[in-house]
Amino acid sequence: MIHEMKQAKNAAGLFAGWQETMVWSCLQGVMGRVYGDDGENPVSAMALLGDFCFFAGKPHRELVLEAPGLEGRDFLIMTPRNQGWAKLIEDCHGTGVQRSVRYAIKKEPDVFDRDRLRAAADSLPEGYELRAMDQGLFLRCLEIPWCRDWVALYGDYAQYRERGLGAVILKDGEPVSGASSYSGYLGGIEIEIDTRADYRRRGLAYICGAKLILDCLERGWYPSWDAQNLWSVALAEKLGYHFDHEYVVYEWNGQS
Repeated sequence: MIHEMKQAKNAAGLFAGWQETMVWSCLQGVMGRVYGDDGENPVSAMALLGDFCFFAGKPHRELVLEAPGLEGRDFLIMTPRNQGWAKLIEDCHGTGVQRSVRYAIKKEPDVFDRDRLRAAADSLPEGYELRAMDQGLFLRCLEIPWCRDWVALYGDYAQYRERGLGAVILKDGEPVSGASSYSGYLGGIEIEIDTRADYRRRGLAYICGAKLILDCLERGWYPSWDAQNLWSVALAEKLGYHFDHEYVVYEWNGQS
């Protein structure tokens, strides 16, 4: 039987050493949920936040196959802590999951060149506007599918204002690029960055990324970055981050 853990920190030992801020968010009780094979002293656990879940401890078939996070979904990115979990995911879901690779970026608080980032943030081309995420932009982003993930995990703007940050580039009053907090944890955010398809390759993501990093540093937060693809790795490195390692995930499409 799978239990939602009322005291998520009771599963912390299973996730020890995992440098993943979404796991931290769940364990800290800031965002997301933790499930385990036991509500108090689990040996198997899953942290669930947004489109991501993370499996740790002893591989547990029921947790992979019938986890509460799967109900009513048609997409989820499953991250196994080790090969045992990876094999179990493949065995349970078969062709319903697609194996993929993501790219972890090092967490180095003192790595950023603030002068370089300020120069980048000040390089906005004429005709565009760079703004911090405010309530109006928050509500507007919720209405736009391609940038909804910038704010979707926050229950309302009050929660976003407390736990999130964002920088948005506008053209004719509409968002065309932005960097925002996909999620928040105590001491930082996990960055979500994207540009509307017809405005890509103009350096806009670099500009709003630089602005968001500066705003995080000003607040004393760490702007964590995890890359979906090599383009994201290259952008991260341009902003001052360093690549750490590749890791395997499984993209679940709602079938098993």
